[in-house]
Amino acid sequence: MRTIALEEHYATTEFLAGPGRWLASRAGIVEPISDLGDGRIAAMDDAGVDVAVLSLAAPGVEQLEGPEAVRLARECNDELVAACGRYPDRLAGFAALPISAPEAAAEELERVVRQHGFVGAAINGHSRGRYLDDRFFDPVLSRAADLRVPIYLHPTIPPPAVIESSYAGFSTEVTFALATVGWGWHINTATHVLRLILGGVFDRYPDLQLIIGHMGEATSFMLPRFDATLKPDLTGLRHPVSTYLRHNVNYTFANFNDEATYANLVAHVGLERVCFSADYPFGSMQAAREFLDGLALADDDRALISHGNAERLLRL
Repeated sequence: MRTIALEEHYATTEFLAGPGRWLASRAGIVEPISDLGDGRIAAMDDAGVDVAVLSLAAPGVEQLEGPEAVRLARECNDELVAACGRYPDRLAGFAALPISAPEAAAEELERVVRQHGFVGAAINGHSRGRYLDDRFFDPVLSRAADLRVPIYLHPTIPPPAVIESSYAGFSTEVTFALATVGWGWHINTATHVLRLILGGVFDRYPDLQLIIGHMGEATSFMLPRFDATLKPDLTGLRHPVSTYLRHNVNYTFANFNDEATYANLVAHVGLERVCFSADYPFGSMQAAREFLDGLALADDDRALISHGNAERLLRL
C-alpha cells in the first residue's frame, strides 16, 4: 500500500550552524536530518515509505529578522528543490517561509509552489511571540488560500516569557523538556490553532487548510469542551470551534504511535482528516509504519490514512 509521510524533517549545513544549532546536541540527529540523498531514500525503503514531504526542522527561520529570514528561507528551499529534483517520485517539499516579512513570505511561497511544485508550507509556531491570527500575517494566509496549498503548523519553543512563567524552576534539562517535547510545544501549538480559529482566520479564508501533528496536539481531547465554552454567540464566529477542527484542520501521527490517542482523534474528527507521518529523524519511520499496519482497519480506511487523504490534501 502506497505510504506518504507528511512530517519529515531536513536541515542544511548553514541552518545547522545558525538557528538549528540546537540539533547538534541531539544524539544521532545531525547525520540523518542532513541527508537529502541515497541514505534517506534507503531509510524510506526499509520502512516502506514511498513519499516523504520534507520541511525545515524547528525553529526554522521564524525567529530571524526579515532580511536574514528571507535569505536563509530561499537558500533552504533551493536545497530542497534540488533534492526533490533528484528524487521526484520519492520526495516533496513544504516551503520554509520568512514570516517576519509577510509580503516576501507570500512571494516565496508562490515561487516554490508554482515554479517547483512544492505542496504547501511549514511554519514553526510563533514569530518572536507573534501568532498567525495577527493580521500582520494575512499576506501569507491569503496567498496559501489562493494557491490552495496547506500550512503545516509545527511546534517551536514557546516565547521566553512563557517559559519563565510556566516552565522554569527546574533543572535546565527538565525545564527544556517540559517546555518543548514533553508538554509545552504541543500545548502551545494547540493554543495557536485556537487563536487562528478565534481570530476568524477560517471565516476570512474558509478554504484554507491547516495541518498539525502529534495526533492533534491534544485538541481532540478538548474538542467537546471547546464547543461547550466557546460558543458562536460568545466568539462571534460563523460556526462552533469543532466545525473548524473538522473542516479546516488535518492531523498526522508524527511519532505519537499510541492507539488510545489515535482512537480519540478519529472519534472526534473522522478518518478523512488523518494522515500518516513519522517525524523522521526524531521518530522512527519503521515504528510509525508498524503502528499503522497494526491498527484494526479495513483496507479502504487504512488506504485513506496511508496515502488517500494526503493525495487529496496535497494534490499529489
